[in-house]
Amino acid sequence: ATTPAASVPHSLTFPLLHIASTMSRCLVLQSEVQSFIERCMIAVGTKPAHAKSLADVLVEGDRRGHYSHGLNRMDMYVKDIQTGICSKDGEPIIEKETVATALVNGNNLLGPVVGNFCMELAIQKAKNAGIGWIVARGSNHFGIAGYYSMQALQEDMIGMSYTNTSPLVVPTRAKECTLGTNPISVASPANDGDSFVLDMATSAVALGKVELHHRRGDIIPEGWGCDSHGKLSTDPGKVLSGGGLVPIGGCEATGGYKGFGLGMMVEVFCGMLAGSQYSRHIRTWKVTDRVADLGQCFVAINPESFASGFKDRMSDLLSLHRNLEPAEVGSPVMAAGDPERIHMQRCEDLGGIPYHINVINHMNGVAKNIGVSPLLPSNRPMTE
Repeated sequence: ATTPAASVPHSLTFPLLHIASTMSRCLVLQSEVQSFIERCMIAVGTKPAHAKSLADVLVEGDRRGHYSHGLNRMDMYVKDIQTGICSKDGEPIIEKETVATALVNGNNLLGPVVGNFCMELAIQKAKNAGIGWIVARGSNHFGIAGYYSMQALQEDMIGMSYTNTSPLVVPTRAKECTLGTNPISVASPANDGDSFVLDMATSAVALGKVELHHRRGDIIPEGWGCDSHGKLSTDPGKVLSGGGLVPIGGCEATGGYKGFGLGMMVEVFCGMLAGSQYSRHIRTWKVTDRVADLGQCFVAINPESFASGFKDRMSDLLSLHRNLEPAEVGSPVMAAGDPERIHMQRCEDLGGIPYHINVINHMNGVAKNIGVSPLLPSNRPMTE
């Protein structure tokens, strides 16, 4: 029988999704975060529908435990709209299409607006042709890649999403950042609402993890990043100043060239097919002197077009791995998507999403500057 992911104790989740001590955390209702983000975006001129699209994906990021891609990023989107570097008017348009494919111009709109348009189109084409493969140019940062691949699950389809990003990764044997963290997400349905949801960067870690260690004055594990000479370094300062992240696998001897290859594969699906900016031509991370013009790719596949019994086999595959005897007692084997499910169950049990008080205070400061009220509550400390 399939072991439900949510039945694994919260204390056994991966470190990425660990909820920190109650001292520095406060609880915010999902509806409060949603409303807050929408109101902040509308205050700087975003269309209400576009503001909702952004809020939906940011809240889902936090609910799934990916705090680096949620409320924490709201000020970046506010700034992009405020400065006009990201468009607030218009809608994505289809520039070229066949029965199963399309090229979309995102018209420099918010990434989630482009992503939702493309994934909806991919699903529609997959219903008619068995597969929908959509690429977009003229897009922007779209939050967690899994948000789009998971939309296919609602139609019992496989979903995939990819995006290129600002260059932060140094390729194997190189010294210069020429690839983004270029995430890959694949979501596949199983029986009874279960699913496999892979959502990963093709860099060893996210940049935010290195930044966090730097602020704390801690060294980083070897295999996260390199210095300006392309040599692995445990000094986060060297990684952030002239160095860069390394691909999944770390150095060449431990398979880093495979992560390098995966990052380039994402660029083939995104920048190459879409005709967007790519590699070192994409603007520097957090430098908004020009439009991003990111390339993105969205795919939906209808399993009904292939061998029957897909969801049964998928459930068996998940069960086979979840029920393996763990190498370490108390640390069960988890499939992709399981840690996120546990975090979502945790939020449900708590009745809200736990946030670090510093994030709440910072975003409330952003809101005050643009005349938004009410602010996020900061007087609801976690009590467990």
